[in-house]
Amino acid sequence: MTQLLAGDTGGTKTILLLAELHETETGTKLKALYESRYVSAEFTDLVPMVRKFLGEAAESLGKPPTPQKACFSIAGPIVNNTCNLTNLSWMLDGDRIQQELDLEKVQLINDFAAVGYGIVGLDASDIHILQEGEPQAEAPIAVIGAGTGLGQGFLIQHNGQYRVYPSEGGHTDFAPRDELEFQLLKYLRDKLNINRISVERVVSGMGIAAIYQFLRDRDYVSESPDVAEAICTWEREAGKGEKSVDPAAVIATAAAEGRDRLSKETMELFVSLYGAEAGNLALKLLPFGGLYIAGGVAAKNLPLMKSGIFIDAMTNKGRMRPLMERIPVRLILNQNVGLLGAALNTGRL
Repeated sequence: MTQLLAGDTGGTKTILLLAELHETETGTKLKALYESRYVSAEFTDLVPMVRKFLGEAAESLGKPPTPQKACFSIAGPIVNNTCNLTNLSWMLDGDRIQQELDLEKVQLINDFAAVGYGIVGLDASDIHILQEGEPQAEAPIAVIGAGTGLGQGFLIQHNGQYRVYPSEGGHTDFAPRDELEFQLLKYLRDKLNINRISVERVVSGMGIAAIYQFLRDRDYVSESPDVAEAICTWEREAGKGEKSVDPAAVIATAAAEGRDRLSKETMELFVSLYGAEAGNLALKLLPFGGLYIAGGVAAKNLPLMKSGIFIDAMTNKGRMRPLMERIPVRLILNQNVGLLGAALNTGRL
């Protein structure tokens, strides 16, 4: 049995996990020993946080933990095992962390790459099947996830193990499908004063807010006073470091509760655009190993994702529809999939 340390590090919070890896006849199994969550900004670096975590783990377990290796998923670009976090004043260096924590190996990986590694460790209860499809054991796996931005990546088997490959597919061009979406494209170009709109501008948390503003400003349908007030507050706070309103959450909640028709129309258009882009990714990769939908936006809006809007848009690829209907589509419910992926990747170091 090998003890390992894994972390999911973001600008707001960091989750740390101490676990054991067990090799079984069916593959590698992970046994969690201790897990804790921390406010990232309360620490000057990852090292003091990990030291605090290990001390708490020792108290809980009744003996000092002995991890040899660690892997941390980071919300930011990784260059030569280093990362300058986008939303936190940390400069992380895997080699420095390894020395200061006296570990054999420390690897930093991108947070979306960690999601990819986590997919192979999911149980049936961690996913919801949106489309059964026709799974093929050794075929590529694709993953797409709307959150702060739009992450995309894929997995390919090599010598019996999956390798995860990142992608910048979220920055491809937004491709309107009808007159309304062409108007949305023009609206964003004019509003942002730029001549190119990426798909991430509409399929992400910020995309939900942008779609709402577009529909509101063209008087598509009326908005309820409470949602209007919340969105106006968010708009007034533009440029501030911290905002008191999360527009995507306000809109999604109002839509789910049936309190605001404009929010409902916004979320339905968002999910359709999400499905269309997932279909674009599927066309390029033919992921008969599964197309996995990650990110909190999908899991938190499960009834809408299950409504058929997403799959209808994903499979609506003209002559390729029969092919798209064979792609297995899985929505990830486990919001700790990135932490799981970091832990499983540690076992590969």
